Amino acid sequence: MRAPFLNLLLIAGVMGSSILGASLAQAQTPAPQTAAVAPDAIKQREQELEAARASKKSAEEAQAKLKAEITSLGQDRTQLNQQLIDTAANVRSVETKIDEAEARLRSLNGREQAMRSSLDLRRADIVEVLAALQRAGRRTPPALLVRPEDALQSLRTAMLLGAVVPELRGRAEKIAGELGELVALRKTIATERDQLASDRDKVRNDQTRLAALVDERQRQQASREKDLDAENARAVALSRQVGDLQGLIAKMEQDLQSAAKAAEKAAEAAKQAEAKAAANAAASAKTGPGAFKDRSRTTPAMAFAAAKGLLPLPVNGNKIRDFGGSDGLGGVQKGISLATRPGSQVTTPCDGWVVYAGPFRSYGQLLILNAGGGYHVLIAGMERISVNIGQFVLTGEPVATMGSTSQVASILATNASQPVLYVEFRKDGTPIDPGPWWAANEGEKVRG
Repeated sequence: MRAPFLNLLLIAGVMGSSILGASLAQAQTPAPQTAAVAPDAIKQREQELEAARASKKSAEEAQAKLKAEITSLGQDRTQLNQQLIDTAANVRSVETKIDEAEARLRSLNGREQAMRSSLDLRRADIVEVLAALQRAGRRTPPALLVRPEDALQSLRTAMLLGAVVPELRGRAEKIAGELGELVALRKTIATERDQLASDRDKVRNDQTRLAALVDERQRQQASREKDLDAENARAVALSRQVGDLQGLIAKMEQDLQSAAKAAEKAAEAAKQAEAKAAANAAASAKTGPGAFKDRSRTTPAMAFAAAKGLLPLPVNGNKIRDFGGSDGLGGVQKGISLATRPGSQVTTPCDGWVVYAGPFRSYGQLLILNAGGGYHVLIAGMERISVNIGQFVLTGEPVATMGSTSQVASILATNASQPVLYVEFRKDGTPIDPGPWWAANEGEKVRG
């Protein structure tokens, strides 16, 4: 009888938890305010104020340390690039971990809800087993010196109880097993939530660091290009004069000084890459991921055509539309669409020069890179772009952040609630399938 009673205690504890919770909730209902404030309440408020001051001081010290660290980089573009790319990679890695943790929590919460529903439906069975075990535990042994009728009744009761107890024990053990599984599941959920909170704190810290690094990069860029604001304003004005993307690219590279210089550099770099490849067959040994390790480069590490199978997707997300499929408006998709988390970090999928950065018609915020050799990479749907026209960017470098909803008009009709990044590759003005360029797995991706 000991095992059933141990199970009984566990069952009774869990069944009583809901009643206890309700009682505690009632007990914790705030009482009407009185004129006087209790000393304990004053002490608690003082502790909260002190904790807030300590937190503020800690944040200020971390900010000062970060500022000093970035200032120490000075004009060393190589170190700054290294920090930018590594920090952006860390942010995207933690974003992936958060996505995975949230998916696990959804599954675990679903299991918990299913188990609780199952136990709630069997509440009558639990109450019946509980009552029977309580009665069995309180029943006194049959007396020996009694009337025959009493002895016979006691014997009949004992025989009936002997037949019923094994069934009760089985039912009690089954219920106790389910409750034990529920307790273990709750512990797992608590662990997952703690890890998720830790990851969210980490990504916030990394995002703060990344924002400071991006500001420093753009400050250095602005010091070299005195007329950036005027160039950007003129780019937006020119973009309103054209009706399609190809016209926009041509307009930028012909009429805008920064974009024109970028296009010239891209063409020159492409010729040099082709000349090297033709003159030296050994150059093929430098077309793997190792070719992207030089953070001081000011031209693409390799010809864009040679980078097939090496480039990373520019953002963490799920592909919802592929090249050649329906664009949702009766047309054909000329690129790919990736559904992302709000605020996700966007990085460059390749080396290249920025020939446009700003709003354009139904694309929201649009970034166009000239990758050389007649190749252009278009990225649209971001909320904020953090690079300027004429700027050379490396593979994996942070260039934009996503908003909280979709910015691309063709996506709004079907997926308005989630931000979506649109990516398009073009060769000599014609959209091409970007599929062959993406790395097949994480180990093959270029990190810049």
